[in-house]
Amino acid sequence: MNEIVEQFAAYAWGLPLVILLIGGGLYLLILSRFIPFRFIGHAVQVLRGKYDDPNDPGQISHFKALTTALSSTIGMGNIAGVAVAISIGGPGAMFWMWVSAVVGMSTKFFTSTLAIMYRGKDSAGQLQGGPMYFIMEGLGKSWKPLAIMFSFFGMIGALPVVNVNQLTQAINDIVLIPNGVEVGLASNAVIAFVLVTLTSFIILGGLDRISNAASKMVPSMVILYFVLVIIILVINYDVVPKYFLLIITDAFSADNFKGDPFLGGVLGALILLGIRRGAFSNEAGIGTAPMAHGAAKTDEPVREGLVAMLGPAIDTLVVCTLTALAILVTGVWETTSNNGVSLTASAFNNAMPGIGNYLLMLCVLIFSVSSLFSYSYYGTKCMSFLIGDDKKHYYNYIYIISIILAVTTPFSMMLNLIDGAFALMAIPTMTATLILAPKVVKEFKAYTKRLKEHKSL
Repeated sequence: MNEIVEQFAAYAWGLPLVILLIGGGLYLLILSRFIPFRFIGHAVQVLRGKYDDPNDPGQISHFKALTTALSSTIGMGNIAGVAVAISIGGPGAMFWMWVSAVVGMSTKFFTSTLAIMYRGKDSAGQLQGGPMYFIMEGLGKSWKPLAIMFSFFGMIGALPVVNVNQLTQAINDIVLIPNGVEVGLASNAVIAFVLVTLTSFIILGGLDRISNAASKMVPSMVILYFVLVIIILVINYDVVPKYFLLIITDAFSADNFKGDPFLGGVLGALILLGIRRGAFSNEAGIGTAPMAHGAAKTDEPVREGLVAMLGPAIDTLVVCTLTALAILVTGVWETTSNNGVSLTASAFNNAMPGIGNYLLMLCVLIFSVSSLFSYSYYGTKCMSFLIGDDKKHYYNYIYIISIILAVTTPFSMMLNLIDGAFALMAIPTMTATLILAPKVVKEFKAYTKRLKEHKSL
């Protein structure tokens, strides 16, 4: 089973998908004349609520939409995903994750603008946004197979298996084993039970409860993690410039790459690894974030696109870089054979013996649990599209069962399963986005014109 899933992920993440995600993202960046970078200041004003109107259509504020989207992306992709990338690809993998984030900002701008431009109604008559709706509303009913493909793989991609698996590994490695607790099926079952109880309480309360929980947890967890990594960097300040430079030089020499070559070379494989882990971390082009942004209270699609593009910047350029530097400056990437969250834990313990582990554990706990909430929302949205709003709650039961499954399955299998599903979600999302992109540019021009008129009043 493990081998089948590995083959599935490797096949899905072939060259065509990398071209679609990165090539497509670059095309969008050029087509938009670098909008994401020219309008960052305006995006922050929108996020702070300067333009909020409670009477606008939608369910949640810009801030809650971004924190709901971020609570799924700032999770194990940033702690375990970066560690996986460095343990296989060396420091250079981080550089290619940066590239995927910069390109991902333009992709997020386009996909989330489309999520508001082409909102559709579900079977209960509620306004909904997301790739399956903008495919149907923007491209027409003949494109329904693409919308079905997105929703089907979206239900698999939204399963919380990587988060839960790594959270269990963290609890075992950081808390239980050092304190002499025997780790096995019984201890894993207890962890699963606690997670299921907590998750059930939040996710069965619907989007309001999910977005409220996310908007409280996300800012605090990013600040806590930021402070901890800054402490690690201050302790090892003398080697920070050396490793920062190594991320850039190693990206082109691939001296530390330990995986299989791709297209006949290790550099190609390193680029693919960085982009794959970058996509897992910031989800740009995959299509999950537009589902959260599509529920925002706004009648200005461009505003939501601008808020959404802040996601990859916060997620990959800030949080992933912090994790990478913590792993590199402490030297644990060369001295331990650990992988995933255990490698990041080694870095924290190296810099802050005795307490580093537990502080990381707190971050991991908040990262993982907040991700559990938003992913369930994505999965129910996909199921609602496929079989109707009245049956979407069945997804929550599948979701809860998968938590129990994830606790007892190998990490590599879970990671490959979600990687493969993400790849097959990206195909319909990016295809529709590239076709509809000129309409977003037109909408953006109209928006800036309205903005100028409003300022001149």
